[in-house]
Amino acid sequence: MKLRTQWPALPLVAVLATGLLAGCGSEGGDAASNGSRIVVGMSDDVLATDPASGYDPGSWLLFNNVFQSLLGFPKGGTEPQPDAAKSCAFTDTATRVYTCTLREGLKFSNGDPLTSKDVKFSFDRMLKIDDPDGPAVMFPTLEQVETPDEKTVVFRLNTADATFPSKIASGAGAIVNHREYDANGLREDGKAVGSGPYKLDSFDDDKAVFSVNEHYSGSAEPQNDGVTLQFFHGDQDGLKKALEKGEVDIAYRGLTARAINEIEEADRGNGGIEVVEGSSAEVQHLVFNMDDPVAGRLGVRKAMAYLIDRDALMHDVYEGTATPLYSIIPAGVAGHNTAFFDTYGARPSKAKAKAALEEEGITGKVELTLWSTPDRYGPATDQELEAIARQLNASGLFDADVKSVEFAQYEKDVAAGKYGVYVKGWVPDYPDADNFTAPFFGEGNVLSNNYDPGEITETLLPRTAAESDRGATDKEFGAIQDQVADDIPLLPIWQGKQYAVVQDGVYGLEYCLDASTVFRFWELSKSS
Repeated sequence: MKLRTQWPALPLVAVLATGLLAGCGSEGGDAASNGSRIVVGMSDDVLATDPASGYDPGSWLLFNNVFQSLLGFPKGGTEPQPDAAKSCAFTDTATRVYTCTLREGLKFSNGDPLTSKDVKFSFDRMLKIDDPDGPAVMFPTLEQVETPDEKTVVFRLNTADATFPSKIASGAGAIVNHREYDANGLREDGKAVGSGPYKLDSFDDDKAVFSVNEHYSGSAEPQNDGVTLQFFHGDQDGLKKALEKGEVDIAYRGLTARAINEIEEADRGNGGIEVVEGSSAEVQHLVFNMDDPVAGRLGVRKAMAYLIDRDALMHDVYEGTATPLYSIIPAGVAGHNTAFFDTYGARPSKAKAKAALEEEGITGKVELTLWSTPDRYGPATDQELEAIARQLNASGLFDADVKSVEFAQYEKDVAAGKYGVYVKGWVPDYPDADNFTAPFFGEGNVLSNNYDPGEITETLLPRTAAESDRGATDKEFGAIQDQVADDIPLLPIWQGKQYAVVQDGVYGLEYCLDASTVFRFWELSKSS
């Protein structure tokens, strides 16, 4: 999910697919029905098989295929549609009571019936466990779940939340079997029992093996006999070699820009491997600890905003696989503006940076450490921050260096306020501007940067949450973005593009790369 620390982020797989390359992922002949097994390689890990804990891209990939939610996102769509539910709707005018009626005949993969009791159990359990690495943080408005009968579920919210349907349509809404899960603790045996189109047969450090769930009742129609997820644990070279050797059918995440370019060059004209490209809602920010004696000074943050050359980073580090980002809401998501571009421009200005420091009373070089973590927010993150440090130092105004820390320690140090400037990546849980704003502000936010946003949390976000017409929230989201550009609690750097590399004869991938962030196993097929 992912900034995926305590809120989404699922930290990283959401995609807004546009313009897929011709020939990739289109259904062909009898390929969609031959029942082949698909092998998908990715450098991300699956950190949890229990939906009350996992809040990362790999885990949500598993959840979206093994578990059902009441609602789901249809392929190519961003509006939640019934899945385990037959119907769902707000049943009051204040968007505070949400009622769902379940489908008939729902069963878990072990044959147990799925009723409203399981839905209530799943949400109550998630909130009670409140795992720091889980999705409970997405549901601050959920006050009570009621079950008038075995087919009806009523969610009562403590405040208006028009995005609630999208939240329960995500991996956070996964329904678990109350007979198989402890109400008070996480499942730690690496197993999973859900009612989704696939069941988890085995899970270990190297791979996860899935087969079609014979008890599934829903709209998905699996086009294969099963899927194997092969984990490369951040080893981009290993993933690239496995693809070239034909050991994996799809390289979904983790290939570097250089590796993708090399694959395209090596295969040019051969037709053996194809690259599927889509734009992405994955973003990356530099985050400032507002209590830090250096980064907490507005003049320092302004100077950095004036000096960082995003275009150079996209060219030199990302080789065109990402685009400059000038706001906290990415392009392609309703409500996006270009607040940082409008305020600080796209071209570096040493004169403006120097003036910002002098206004703060700073005349000497600013000593600064940029904190990074390898692999977690993209394979080039360390390289990116080193390039940013060089840009700052080239101005003569900064003496910046970079330190990289393994993710587990990195997250602890961020939460403890030990870093002044650090990197965070974010992939949305659902395709709404709310998911790029609400998690970042207020108590318990995912940035842990001590920013007091005032009007954002007190007025602007509550207004957007109460508006069921999401197109009518542009004014409020615009004001949020403008305030962030003025205060600079974070500095948007890039918006990613999404790539998947597939062997010839693999189909259905275009249905796995869209704004919903759902990688749909059931759409994948392979010709014999």
